[in-house]
Amino acid sequence: MSEGGHGGPLDFTELLGHHLVDHKIASIGLTKHMLMIAIAAVIAAVVVIAAARTRGRLRTAVEAFILFIRKDIAEPALGDDAAFYLPYLLTLFVFILVMNLLGLIPTGATPTGNLSVTMTLSALTFVLIHASGVVRHGLARHLKNFIPHGVPWWAVPLVWAIEAMGYLTKCIALCIRLFANMTAGHMVILLFLGLILLGGQASLVAGFGVASIAVGLAVGLYALELIVALIQAYVFTMLTAIFVGGALHPDH
Repeated sequence: MSEGGHGGPLDFTELLGHHLVDHKIASIGLTKHMLMIAIAAVIAAVVVIAAARTRGRLRTAVEAFILFIRKDIAEPALGDDAAFYLPYLLTLFVFILVMNLLGLIPTGATPTGNLSVTMTLSALTFVLIHASGVVRHGLARHLKNFIPHGVPWWAVPLVWAIEAMGYLTKCIALCIRLFANMTAGHMVILLFLGLILLGGQASLVAGFGVASIAVGLAVGLYALELIVALIQAYVFTMLTAIFVGGALHPDH
């Protein structure tokens, strides 16, 4: 079975890996991940607007969700500033969650499995951290807050440099964590389903046996991916709130 022919391993891999691999879908430069990002934004906006304009289960669910983000993420990390940052945190959570879930839909794609997307989200967090600190304390005081109390004068330059790099590495970790977790699940599912080819090349009976096991494992992992999609949106939003809270309240 040739890799370039119809039905070959290459075609099978491309068919299953389309959730992660970005490619152009229009001559104007529009890619599949760009389309999924736009769809995620529209879905998030439609759900929130519909909940605000109607009464019923949707509104109740959205209100419960907002209360959860406020009580479990915003207020513990931001204190009295929670109300001001809550709209951004809500938008961030819903946007990431919808993008994660779109990758689990057949023929869909996972924008958060694209390093450029997660890097942009992390860059927004980085800007928000320092913008919040500068607005609250002023530039000089914000930069001074990088240095913990009690540091000897001779160690101040080194400690300041380490703390400044710490803000950068925190945002890099945000980027890599989201990207890696959303990529890993799809790759493992691809690996399980790819085992069907190996079993089929041995014999028809072996192919059926391997297929039954591989599909079962893939379905179980798919269900786990639904939980991972929610957890990763939660973690990204929570860490963003904690980092911003650290810039606003450096003494806490």
